Amino acid sequence: MSEETMAAPPVRHWPALDLTGVDFDPVLSELMREGPINRIQLPNGEGWAWLVTRYEDVRLVTNDPRFSRAEVIGREVTRLAPHFIPQASAMNFVDKPDHSRLRRAVNSAFTTRGIERLRANAQRTLEGMVDEMLRDGPPADLIDRVLAPFPITVICELMGVPATDRHTLHTWTQAILSSSQGAKVSEQAKVDMEAYFAKLIAERRGATGEDVTSLLGAAVGRGDITEEEAMALAGPIQIGGEAVTNNTGQMLYVLLTRPALFDRLRDEPELRPQAIDELHRYIPHRNAVGLSRIATEDVVLRGVRISKGDPIYVSYLAANRDPEVFPDPDRIDFERGSNPHLAFGHGPHYCVGGMLARMEQELIVNTLLDRIPTLRLSVSEDEVPWRRGALIRGPEALPVTW
Repeated sequence: MSEETMAAPPVRHWPALDLTGVDFDPVLSELMREGPINRIQLPNGEGWAWLVTRYEDVRLVTNDPRFSRAEVIGREVTRLAPHFIPQASAMNFVDKPDHSRLRRAVNSAFTTRGIERLRANAQRTLEGMVDEMLRDGPPADLIDRVLAPFPITVICELMGVPATDRHTLHTWTQAILSSSQGAKVSEQAKVDMEAYFAKLIAERRGATGEDVTSLLGAAVGRGDITEEEAMALAGPIQIGGEAVTNNTGQMLYVLLTRPALFDRLRDEPELRPQAIDELHRYIPHRNAVGLSRIATEDVVLRGVRISKGDPIYVSYLAANRDPEVFPDPDRIDFERGSNPHLAFGHGPHYCVGGMLARMEQELIVNTLLDRIPTLRLSVSEDEVPWRRGALIRGPEALPVTW
């Protein structure tokens, strides 16, 4: 059979699963075994979409202008979330060159210098939270005491959100990221957050601050971006900042349920940076898949024709388990020599907050391992509750003692 005429694989239904622990999605495992390119149908939206799972193909699709995010707008692509109304001006749904223009408006906040200016205050904040937890004594919920409030504080400082508004922003974020509260609740939270940032950005036109809303206000004032574009940029950055809670919760769950790994990192601090990279590669950051793209012309991939107009997803989770790139991929190996994981994405839509998340995770791991060397779960690992109906995976609570 020629490359041009190879038959398309069957459409596989991928239900919404409430997975616990760091178990790899069994449906995704089956899809990876069946072949490098699949067709999937998710619980919401319409029709089916292509799915690529191999590392090389994921990098190709995410960096190839023939696969467009902007073309998703107005389409009811099959998806995990029941609520999904992409904005034409949101950075996640803009292609080059507009994507580059929008990203330039906030780039200075996410440079090494921009992130490092937050480090000292972030460390003080974290130390204060750990002090209070230690003062109150065990047991404690690590999510409630540290892993939820710390990222909220850091992202709100980066965004320029006043401390008095942080709880409100957190409530909206949780509603937007949930698939179990219903589309109406999620959409209302999205509308409320957009209105909030529209007002904040409007107040900061001509601002000279280094926080994101000041940068956006200044960019609107200069005419570099529109008010609608600024508002559509702010929300996803704010929401993304809270993903650190779930990702770091998974990392600590791994360490607390594998005491040998915890002890090793406690005793060998020099190993921690590469260990965090390996945990990024290993943990299942999300449920199912994220945002789709649309083929803008016919493309032959792995001998299968993807037609113009077809939706396509990539799985970063699957790419991070590709045995051709990561030998023995289901094993956590803190001494893995090369680790070009795709946990923060790839291509133009690489996570703008990746460096910020990395800093927060280093601070959390270092502070907890150094200050509470006897930290351990206070319940059995199968008693740890996990978020249900969430797009981003993570423990709902992490009960610990010391």
